[in-house]
Amino acid sequence: MISKALIDEFEKIAGSENIFTDKTDRVAYSYDAAVLDAVMPALVVRPVHNEALGQIVRLCNDNRLPLTVRGSGTNLSGGTVPSAEGIVVVTNALQKILEINTADMLVVVQPGVVTAKLAAAVEAKGLFYPPDPGSQAVSTIGGNVAENAGGLRGLKYGVTRDYVMGIEFFDVNGELVKTGSRTVKCATGYNLTGLMVGSEGTLGVFSEITLKLIPKPVHYKAMMAVFDKMDDASQAVAAIIAAHIVPATLEIMDNFTIRAVEDFSKAGLPTDAAALLLIETDGHPAQTEEDAAKVESICRQNRATSIHVAQDAAERDKVWLARRNALAALAKLKPTLVLEDATVPRSRIPEMVREIQAIGSQYDLPIGIFGHAGDGNLHPTILTDKRNKKEWERVEAAIEAIFDKALAMGGTLSGEHGTGIAKARFLEKETTPATIVYSKRVKKALDPHNILNPGKIIG
Repeated sequence: MISKALIDEFEKIAGSENIFTDKTDRVAYSYDAAVLDAVMPALVVRPVHNEALGQIVRLCNDNRLPLTVRGSGTNLSGGTVPSAEGIVVVTNALQKILEINTADMLVVVQPGVVTAKLAAAVEAKGLFYPPDPGSQAVSTIGGNVAENAGGLRGLKYGVTRDYVMGIEFFDVNGELVKTGSRTVKCATGYNLTGLMVGSEGTLGVFSEITLKLIPKPVHYKAMMAVFDKMDDASQAVAAIIAAHIVPATLEIMDNFTIRAVEDFSKAGLPTDAAALLLIETDGHPAQTEEDAAKVESICRQNRATSIHVAQDAAERDKVWLARRNALAALAKLKPTLVLEDATVPRSRIPEMVREIQAIGSQYDLPIGIFGHAGDGNLHPTILTDKRNKKEWERVEAAIEAIFDKALAMGGTLSGEHGTGIAKARFLEKETTPATIVYSKRVKKALDPHNILNPGKIIG
């Protein structure tokens, strides 16, 4: 229980209108998008400027109060589930785009800027910010950096870490730390920027982020390839990559997901298809068209029954919006949805798809398969009801089996969702005991009282 005197201190820093003590207000910050038990925070604080943010961090550390920073709460691994009797610091008031520099092709933002709004703002200047997580309409840049978010365009353009040039953040004492540079090259000191990306709020609290931009592609070509077998679609993915073609996006959907998405979005997807590949090439017009022709040929060689090319931007956008709505579409079908993101080397995609299907049969569970097949990042999605204890036990066993198969293929536990709480206990399977010990030493040195998002990543 936080004392009235301490609440008064938070009010002096942030203003009484930005302090939430009522249970009805706090409950909204007790969970995120992961399937984990909610934890009620003792207090929710909403700073409206950076000075207040630093003071809040220092006050929490002085009073040994666990602090969890939260953007929009779209995290899928429990990274923003707070600690009991802890503080949630909400960044949605820190939402300014501070600078769009077209000469140096960079943008400086506060952590609460919504991803899609940033993308639209820089596109209006003729520039491009590629990372596009499925939650981009509501997710924030601070959260994207904290989780090293990916998205549909990760195959060609990479993930969030590939665009972070520098970060300003508050250490556990509320002191401002500056990392990185506005220059293309920077080899000064330790790579603290790299350390902070993907750290899930466990090492510092972001106040300002500098991101690289690139020129906007001038030409696009989007197509939908239809297959009678999921294995043919996954083999086509492997063949496209083996041919050294790098589309901007290369997405896969199984029949289960196709039907759910079509029912939700009415985008005109063929519900009788066993699988779809949604593919887009972009860049210089001649290169874009050449790559698209090669992709189409490879799909036909791998027994695509039909290929439909989008005729205009409206048709293209409609299909991609449908794909981005896959999670929402599947979530309507059962009370509980478990979305995983175990990732394998791209050449192992056909094998991993078969393994996921076998795991679904073994544990008698419906598992939808969709995701960023081009970069090996599949999203096996289990539909269940957590209240059914026996079924939930099968779900947990199936998740662990999926992780084990991915790791056996040289893959990783998470391609873009982060470790959080959900995957912390599996981390040693991917790394080594010494890796965990080393990470804990770093955490202890930077956060000796363990107040920064405790329990995440390394437990």
